Amino acid sequence: MIIALQKKKENIAEYLIYMWQVEDLLRACQLDESKIDLMLDARFGHLPDMTDEQMGRIRQWYHQLNQMMLSEGKRESGHLQINDNVIIELTDLHLRLLKHGQDAIYTSCYYSTLPIIVELRSKSGEDKKGEVETCFTALYGKLLLHLQGKEVSNETTLAMNQISKFLALLAEKYRLYKSGELELDD
Repeated sequence: MIIALQKKKENIAEYLIYMWQVEDLLRACQLDESKIDLMLDARFGHLPDMTDEQMGRIRQWYHQLNQMMLSEGKRESGHLQINDNVIIELTDLHLRLLKHGQDAIYTSCYYSTLPIIVELRSKSGEDKKGEVETCFTALYGKLLLHLQGKEVSNETTLAMNQISKFLALLAEKYRLYKSGELELDD
């Protein structure tokens, strides 16, 4: 919860990846609140400066996300609507940045990433996902491979580095836009 709030403020891309990890963590606990509590105790209970009040807020946050996953039917797969909304916002900003064409660095980074996006979409057969979501899915997939200790080819690493650059730039534009430092006229 604390990490999520900090990431949401500082870097929306990191926030989204973190939230997808939380969804998978809840699924690993089989969306069972007692198993979630055990996981939280193991993860946070030993921290010396963790107060009962803080632990209570953390538990409440995880339990609320768990309830959302159950009510939205995300037991096996998929993302919470709150996370899908972030993708929608980022996609909207991405399209507006391209439409305005005022940011040559952003446009160049996007067009450098586009062949990778096209290849990923053709390999996955998921043409319905937008470009931004495709990038997040690929990056999250690489993270999961890393966590599983699996090797990633040099070609994939280079592609993921380009996607990371693109998403980092989009996240920075999002931060600027939300803070009012970036204005886009429609």
